[in-house]
Amino acid sequence: MDLRTPAPPSPTLDDEITLAEYFRVIRRARWRIFGFVAVCTVAALLLGLLRQTRYTAVIVVAPVSSSSSGSQMGGVSSIISQFGGLASLAGISIGQDAKRAETLTVLESGALTERYIADNNLLPVLYPKLWNAQTRTWKTSDPYKQPTLWKANRYFGKKIRLVSIDTKTGIVTMQITWTDPQQAATWANGLVAMTNDYLRTQAIAEAQRNIDYLNEQAAKTNVVTVKQVIYNILETEVNKEMLARGTKEYALKVLDPAQPPETPSSLPAVGWMFLGFAGGLGLSLLFAFFRIVWGRVD
Repeated sequence: MDLRTPAPPSPTLDDEITLAEYFRVIRRARWRIFGFVAVCTVAALLLGLLRQTRYTAVIVVAPVSSSSSGSQMGGVSSIISQFGGLASLAGISIGQDAKRAETLTVLESGALTERYIADNNLLPVLYPKLWNAQTRTWKTSDPYKQPTLWKANRYFGKKIRLVSIDTKTGIVTMQITWTDPQQAATWANGLVAMTNDYLRTQAIAEAQRNIDYLNEQAAKTNVVTVKQVIYNILETEVNKEMLARGTKEYALKVLDPAQPPETPSSLPAVGWMFLGFAGGLGLSLLFAFFRIVWGRVD
């Protein structure tokens, strides 16, 4: 005879939650649900009204390929490979495709952004609540609370500028989001123009240094072969300088310039009101469900 006592059954819920029970709980708490949804809706509407309307200006650019300079180098590439030391001393790089990555890095660089903000006196524009327009001074004397170019650069990169790259085509899209649509378009076009000016100036200065160095080396040698190599490289550097001086869109070719947007990109007040209503209603219904579950567990 088996004298073992059977184990008591584990406690389980007798039945599932029915729609009738669920609606009964909602009906009992309907006034509290209505009040909670109303508060959420009004709060969201006020938030939407208090938030500043923002506009997004978009500029589409393409990094300029260095194929032109690369094709000019192609005729002497075999000779330069034999005199790689001379080319490296002159600061000449055979791999020109890295210029594309350099261009995009400069476009988003902190140094370029800070320079643009400083040249256009944008600190009072970016921090209008801290700026006294009448006295043209900051409202706070605490140096830790006063805006700086470093703080403005971080704010610009996180809240205002967004750069995206199409990996298949290499097309670059930059978005500038701000409260003034005209300023947003001006900043987008201005940052691209400053990037082109900066890289063009750098290319001219580099070519001039290379030309001076190559002329100096040509004067020191009497070997015909070496002089021929130097003159070939020198011709390339002269062409590079001429190309930089004569090309306005040296590093970034503008495919679609930024225009002042006519419609805001931020969510309107009506949209915030709808989100508040939907969020309040959803939380209320979820709370009613858990209230039934907690009641059964107890």
